[in-house]
Amino acid sequence: MKDILEPFLYPQNLLLLGLLLACIGYRKKGLWLLLIFYYLAGNTWLANHMRQLYSSQIAEQVITAGNTTVLLGCGGSATALPTCAKARINHLVRIMPPRSSVLITTEHCKPYVDYLLAQQRELAMDCFYGGDNTYQEFSSLAARGIKADYIITSDFHAWRVSQLIQRHGFNSRVIATSSQTFRPVNCSYNCFLTVNLTNFDFYSKLTAEFASYGVYLLTRNWTDWYQEPST
Repeated sequence: MKDILEPFLYPQNLLLLGLLLACIGYRKKGLWLLLIFYYLAGNTWLANHMRQLYSSQIAEQVITAGNTTVLLGCGGSATALPTCAKARINHLVRIMPPRSSVLITTEHCKPYVDYLLAQQRELAMDCFYGGDNTYQEFSSLAARGIKADYIITSDFHAWRVSQLIQRHGFNSRVIATSSQTFRPVNCSYNCFLTVNLTNFDFYSKLTAEFASYGVYLLTRNWTDWYQEPST
Protein backbone atom coordinates (compact mmCIF):
# COMPACT_ATOMS: atom_id res chain seq x y z
CA MET A 1 0.00 0.00 0.00
CA LYS A 2 2.90 2.35 0.80
CA ASP A 3 4.40 1.89 -2.67
CA ILE A 4 1.04 2.65 -4.26
CA LEU A 5 0.11 5.77 -2.27
CA GLU A 6 3.50 7.38 -1.62
CA PRO A 7 4.21 8.52 -5.23
CA PHE A 8 1.00 10.57 -5.23
CA LEU A 9 2.56 12.81 -2.56
CA TYR A 10 5.71 13.60 -4.57
CA PRO A 11 5.88 17.24 -5.79
CA GLN A 12 5.66 16.34 -9.48
CA ASN A 13 2.46 14.37 -8.88
CA LEU A 14 0.96 17.09 -6.70
CA LEU A 15 1.57 19.41 -9.65
CA LEU A 16 -0.16 16.88 -11.93
CA LEU A 17 -3.15 16.86 -9.59
CA GLY A 18 -3.11 20.66 -9.40
CA LEU A 19 -3.16 20.93 -13.19
CA LEU A 20 -6.07 18.50 -13.36
CA LEU A 21 -8.07 20.53 -10.83
CA ALA A 22 -7.24 23.75 -12.71
CA CYS A 23 -8.42 22.18 -15.98
CA ILE A 24 -11.71 21.12 -14.38
CA GLY A 25 -12.20 24.48 -12.68
CA TYR A 26 -11.24 26.86 -15.49
CA ARG A 27 -12.03 24.68 -18.53
CA LYS A 28 -9.35 26.26 -20.71
CA LYS A 29 -8.00 24.42 -23.74
CA GLY A 30 -4.49 25.67 -23.01
CA LEU A 31 -4.55 24.11 -19.56
CA TRP A 32 -5.73 20.80 -20.96
CA LEU A 33 -2.91 20.84 -23.54
CA LEU A 34 -0.39 21.60 -20.78
CA LEU A 35 -1.77 18.75 -18.67
CA ILE A 36 -1.63 16.29 -21.58
CA PHE A 37 1.97 17.26 -22.43
CA TYR A 38 3.09 17.06 -18.80
CA TYR A 39 1.44 13.66 -18.35
CA LEU A 40 2.70 12.12 -21.60
CA ALA A 41 6.27 13.31 -21.02
CA GLY A 42 6.43 12.04 -17.47
CA ASN A 43 4.24 8.95 -17.43
CA THR A 44 6.31 5.89 -16.54
CA TRP A 45 4.32 3.34 -18.52
CA LEU A 46 4.69 5.32 -21.75
CA ALA A 47 8.33 6.23 -21.12
CA ASN A 48 9.28 2.61 -20.44
CA HIS A 49 7.81 1.61 -23.78
CA MET A 50 9.82 4.37 -25.47
CA ARG A 51 12.96 3.12 -23.72
CA GLN A 52 12.30 -0.39 -24.96
CA LEU A 53 11.58 0.83 -28.51
CA TYR A 54 14.79 2.87 -28.68
CA SER A 55 16.92 0.13 -27.11
CA SER A 56 15.56 -2.46 -29.55
CA GLN A 57 17.08 -0.45 -32.42
CA ILE A 58 20.58 -0.89 -30.94
CA ALA A 59 22.01 -4.25 -31.98
CA GLU A 60 24.54 -5.92 -29.71
CA GLN A 61 27.88 -6.05 -31.51
CA VAL A 62 30.79 -8.48 -31.11
CA ILE A 63 34.17 -7.21 -32.30
CA THR A 64 36.00 -9.68 -34.51
CA ALA A 65 39.77 -10.01 -34.74
CA GLY A 66 41.67 -7.82 -37.21
CA ASN A 67 39.23 -4.91 -37.07
CA THR A 68 39.68 -1.32 -35.91
CA THR A 69 37.46 0.33 -33.32
CA VAL A 70 37.09 4.09 -32.88
CA LEU A 71 36.27 5.20 -29.36
CA LEU A 72 34.63 8.63 -29.56
CA GLY A 73 35.79 11.12 -26.95
CA CYS A 74 33.64 11.92 -23.95
CA GLY A 75 35.23 15.07 -22.58
CA GLY A 76 37.40 15.21 -19.50
CA SER A 77 40.61 17.08 -18.69
CA ALA A 78 44.35 16.51 -18.85
CA THR A 79 44.22 14.72 -15.49
CA ALA A 80 40.67 13.39 -15.11
CA LEU A 81 38.69 10.79 -17.01
CA PRO A 82 34.88 11.27 -17.00
CA THR A 83 32.51 8.49 -16.02
CA CYS A 84 31.11 8.12 -19.53
CA ALA A 85 34.62 7.57 -20.93
CA LYS A 86 35.33 4.88 -18.32
CA ALA A 87 32.04 3.18 -19.22
CA ARG A 88 32.97 3.15 -22.91
CA ILE A 89 36.45 1.78 -22.25
CA ASN A 90 35.20 -0.86 -19.80
CA HIS A 91 32.59 -2.04 -22.30
CA LEU A 92 35.16 -2.10 -25.09
CA VAL A 93 37.59 -4.17 -23.01
CA ARG A 94 34.88 -6.74 -22.29
CA ILE A 95 34.11 -7.42 -25.95
CA MET A 96 37.31 -6.81 -27.89
CA PRO A 97 39.45 -9.79 -28.98
CA PRO A 98 43.22 -10.11 -28.37
CA ARG A 99 45.54 -7.90 -30.44
CA SER A 100 42.86 -5.34 -31.23
CA SER A 101 43.33 -1.90 -32.79
CA VAL A 102 41.76 1.08 -31.00
CA LEU A 103 41.68 4.72 -32.10
CA ILE A 104 40.54 7.39 -29.63
CA THR A 105 39.32 10.84 -30.67
CA THR A 106 39.64 13.21 -27.74
CA GLU A 107 41.46 16.41 -26.78
CA HIS A 108 43.13 15.02 -23.65
CA CYS A 109 44.54 11.67 -24.68
CA LYS A 110 46.65 10.75 -21.66
CA PRO A 111 43.84 9.81 -19.20
CA TYR A 112 42.15 7.69 -21.89
CA VAL A 113 45.37 5.96 -22.90
CA ASP A 114 46.48 5.35 -19.30
CA TYR A 115 43.11 3.89 -18.31
CA LEU A 116 42.99 1.62 -21.35
CA LEU A 117 46.57 0.45 -20.86
CA ALA A 118 45.79 -0.31 -17.21
CA GLN A 119 43.36 -2.99 -18.41
CA GLN A 120 46.43 -5.00 -19.49
CA ARG A 121 45.19 -5.97 -22.91
CA GLU A 122 47.36 -6.55 -25.95
CA LEU A 123 46.37 -3.88 -28.44
CA ALA A 124 47.54 -1.29 -30.94
CA MET A 125 46.37 2.16 -29.90
CA ASP A 126 46.43 5.70 -31.22
CA CYS A 127 44.78 8.92 -30.08
CA PHE A 128 44.23 12.33 -31.65
CA TYR A 129 42.09 15.40 -31.10
CA GLY A 130 39.06 14.92 -33.33
CA GLY A 131 37.13 18.02 -32.28
CA ASP A 132 34.79 19.41 -29.67
CA ASN A 133 31.72 17.49 -30.83
CA THR A 134 30.69 14.32 -32.64
CA TYR A 135 30.31 16.11 -35.99
CA GLN A 136 33.90 17.39 -35.90
CA GLU A 137 35.11 13.94 -34.87
CA PHE A 138 33.48 12.39 -37.92
CA SER A 139 34.88 15.12 -40.18
CA SER A 140 38.33 14.42 -38.73
CA LEU A 141 37.97 10.69 -39.37
CA ALA A 142 36.86 11.35 -42.96
CA ALA A 143 39.70 13.82 -43.57
CA ARG A 144 42.23 11.23 -42.39
CA GLY A 145 40.67 8.51 -44.51
CA ILE A 146 39.84 6.44 -41.44
CA LYS A 147 36.84 4.15 -41.88
CA ALA A 148 36.61 2.13 -38.71
CA ASP A 149 34.86 -1.21 -38.50
CA TYR A 150 33.26 -0.26 -35.17
CA ILE A 151 32.51 3.04 -33.46
CA ILE A 152 31.77 3.03 -29.74
CA THR A 153 29.61 5.67 -28.07
CA SER A 154 26.99 5.99 -25.33
CA ASP A 155 23.61 4.41 -26.03
CA PHE A 156 21.63 7.65 -26.19
CA HIS A 157 24.04 8.90 -28.90
CA ALA A 158 23.69 5.70 -30.94
CA TRP A 159 20.99 6.94 -33.33
CA ARG A 160 22.85 10.17 -34.17
CA VAL A 161 26.14 8.32 -34.63
CA SER A 162 24.46 5.81 -36.95
CA GLN A 163 23.11 8.69 -39.06
CA LEU A 164 26.58 10.24 -39.32
CA ILE A 165 28.05 6.88 -40.34
CA GLN A 166 25.62 6.73 -43.26
CA ARG A 167 26.15 10.37 -44.22
CA HIS A 168 29.94 9.97 -44.35
CA GLY A 169 29.71 6.69 -46.23
CA PHE A 170 31.44 4.66 -43.54
CA ASN A 171 30.96 0.92 -43.34
CA SER A 172 31.00 0.96 -39.55
CA ARG A 173 28.82 -0.58 -36.89
CA VAL A 174 27.81 1.19 -33.69
CA ILE A 175 28.76 -0.23 -30.31
CA ALA A 176 26.47 1.34 -27.71
CA THR A 177 27.64 1.57 -24.12
CA SER A 178 24.80 1.10 -21.66
CA SER A 179 23.83 4.05 -19.46
CA GLN A 180 21.17 4.73 -16.85
CA THR A 181 19.12 6.57 -19.48
CA PHE A 182 17.42 3.45 -20.81
CA ARG A 183 17.07 1.51 -17.59
CA PRO A 184 13.31 0.95 -17.10
CA VAL A 185 11.75 2.76 -14.16
CA ASN A 186 9.96 0.54 -11.65
CA CYS A 187 6.28 0.67 -12.42
CA SER A 188 3.44 -0.46 -10.15
CA TYR A 189 -0.33 0.00 -10.31
CA ASN A 190 0.07 3.75 -9.89
CA CYS A 191 2.24 4.14 -13.00
CA PHE A 192 -0.75 5.05 -15.19
CA LEU A 193 -1.76 7.94 -12.92
CA THR A 194 1.60 9.48 -11.98
CA VAL A 195 4.66 11.08 -13.53
CA ASN A 196 8.35 10.51 -12.78
CA LEU A 197 11.11 13.10 -13.06
CA THR A 198 13.46 10.46 -14.51
CA ASN A 199 11.25 10.27 -17.57
CA PHE A 200 11.62 13.99 -18.22
CA ASP A 201 15.40 13.51 -18.24
CA PHE A 202 14.99 10.62 -20.68
CA TYR A 203 12.87 12.65 -23.10
CA SER A 204 15.12 15.70 -22.80
CA LYS A 205 18.13 13.61 -23.86
CA LEU A 206 16.27 12.15 -26.83
CA THR A 207 15.03 15.60 -27.83
CA ALA A 208 18.56 16.98 -27.60
CA GLU A 209 19.85 14.20 -29.87
CA PHE A 210 17.22 14.75 -32.57
CA ALA A 211 17.50 18.54 -32.31
CA SER A 212 21.31 18.40 -32.56
CA TYR A 213 21.20 16.33 -35.74
CA GLY A 214 18.45 18.55 -37.13
CA VAL A 215 20.62 21.65 -36.62
CA TYR A 216 23.50 19.87 -38.32
CA LEU A 217 21.37 19.06 -41.39
CA LEU A 218 19.97 22.60 -41.47
CA THR A 219 23.27 24.48 -41.20
CA ARG A 220 25.92 22.21 -42.72
CA ASN A 221 25.64 23.79 -46.19
CA TRP A 222 26.34 27.36 -45.06
CA THR A 223 28.43 27.07 -41.88
CA ASP A 224 31.63 25.25 -40.95
CA TRP A 225 31.20 24.67 -37.21
CA TYR A 226 31.06 20.91 -37.80
CA GLN A 227 34.35 20.74 -39.72
CA GLU A 228 37.49 19.22 -38.21
CA PRO A 229 39.48 21.54 -35.91
CA SER A 230 42.34 23.48 -37.46
CA THR A 231 44.80 22.29 -34.82
